[in-house]
Amino acid sequence: MKNAESSLAPVLTSFINFNDHMQLSINGMDLQYEGSLSLLKTIDLSDNNLSGKIPAELADLVGLQSLNLSKNHLTGRIIEDIGNLRQLRSLDLSRNELSGEIPPSLGELTFLSQLNLSYNELSGRIPSGKQLRALPYPSIYVGNRNLCGFPLPECGSGD
Repeated sequence: MKNAESSLAPVLTSFINFNDHMQLSINGMDLQYEGSLSLLKTIDLSDNNLSGKIPAELADLVGLQSLNLSKNHLTGRIIEDIGNLRQLRSLDLSRNELSGEIPPSLGELTFLSQLNLSYNELSGRIPSGKQLRALPYPSIYVGNRNLCGFPLPECGSGD
């Protein structure tokens, strides 16, 4: 997929709607996969020149533990139902063109231990969810000039 711009929606939709049989090739080894991809644990589509919005159907992958969509050209908002991914431990949406506010449901992901939302166009107050407070690193939000709130300066502080 490198070097050719592609929309994210068809790529993810093909994963989400797949529930039968797939042949995978990893480092020259052919593997067979049978079963529902709603149990998929990891998606890494980083640095693939993908564009478009994050499809809402992504929230149907309830077994997902790691999602990396960094270094693409994704636009629009982070999906509100991202909080449905209750098993999510790692989320990297950095270096895209995502905008709008961070959904409050992101702060309710109790297993989330790695987060990178840097270098987007996110704005507004960072949600005060318990899990986001457990990630007190300003670097995960760097490059979003219009974000404010813990661990960044408070909204309206002029900093």
